[in-house]
Amino acid sequence: MWRIAVDSKVLDVNSSYAYILWCRDFRATSVVAEIGSEIAGFVTGYLRPEAPGTVFVWQVAVDHAFRGRGLGVAMLEQLVENVAEHGVSILETTISPDNEASQAMFAALARRRGAELTRESLFEPQDFPDGHESEDLYRIAPLHEVAHTTREDHR
Repeated sequence: MWRIAVDSKVLDVNSSYAYILWCRDFRATSVVAEIGSEIAGFVTGYLRPEAPGTVFVWQVAVDHAFRGRGLGVAMLEQLVENVAEHGVSILETTISPDNEASQAMFAALARRRGAELTRESLFEPQDFPDGHESEDLYRIAPLHEVAHTTREDHR
């Protein structure tokens, strides 16, 4: 997971130790995709303590060798299925304004789920001490069951 995050060149990279702890402590709200014997991607998330019906997606990453196959959306779908039994009906994430790939991926998830996707400003550059760019909050709700899938959805 750490290597994929580093190789992405776009994610805020945490320490390798943080990813190991994440897998231990947030296993129920995270997904690791394996293809063959390789880690192909991951989603890290957690249930918001103040809003237990909301899963917050921290990071989504797909290894370069496995991109373009819909793996990111498939992992998000798996996460939504995993947390549904806990009464989760809202997904939140933050995306920087220039990250069009992530915006498209979460828009695809909202369409597949028949849910509304909303966006609002959450953090501005001045909120960060390290020059981080702004982050917009994206909310997908309610997370309905997938009505149907097509071959295109699972390329």
